[in-house]
Amino acid sequence: MRILRRSAERFHTEISWLNSRHTFSFGHHFDPKWRGFGTLLVLNDDVVAPQGGFATHGHRDMEIVSYVVEGALAHKDSMGNGTTIRRGEVQRMSAGTGVRHSEYNATPGGSVRFLQLWFPPTTLGLQPSYAQASIDENARRGRFALLAGPEGEGGVVSMHADARLYGAILADDEVTTFDVPQGRGVWVQVVTGHVALDGEDLDEGDGVGVLLEPGEPTTLRLAGTRGGAEVLIFDVAG
Repeated sequence: MRILRRSAERFHTEISWLNSRHTFSFGHHFDPKWRGFGTLLVLNDDVVAPQGGFATHGHRDMEIVSYVVEGALAHKDSMGNGTTIRRGEVQRMSAGTGVRHSEYNATPGGSVRFLQLWFPPTTLGLQPSYAQASIDENARRGRFALLAGPEGEGGVVSMHADARLYGAILADDEVTTFDVPQGRGVWVQVVTGHVALDGEDLDEGDGVGVLLEPGEPTTLRLAGTRGGAEVLIFDVAG
């Protein structure tokens, strides 16, 4: 079974400093058909205008991953971290027993675009923690590389969640594959550009959930089209 979520169908929030698209229910946007996909609860595509940002607010018992697509994002939190996350970097914050943080555009003269992803932790009441790392561009050119996953699996950052985040950059007509693990769900998200997923054209912002039916092929084929694409894949528990 495949669940298609076109970019234009996502929920939309627009205020003076924020233009955000929500793949799943978030805030005052609610639809029972879009309450996440397995352990991927939130997939927000945020564009923050110059001098804009999210004032200090709190979270608890959530694994929060930020993936910067364009520009730079300033982060401060109650753990004492004060960092800037740039294109080509990924950040993980384990909210655990409670953390407060803020996020602001740190791009000189331009906007910052980033994806914010939420996953439920495998264990409640963890000590809050933070990780940030650069992504090796070569490791994901033409193939999927593990960006975030459970500790000990070799992801760029680790998280306390039953989920894995993979990323690939595909040139025009470049083809790669991804094997769907048995008993798991896979969400494919086009971050930039255009890709064909088993022959179906997907554009920037489009997403597809894959839940295998008995007898279905377990390998997905992805090909960059019309200039190529940047793609994320989420391997999640149901």
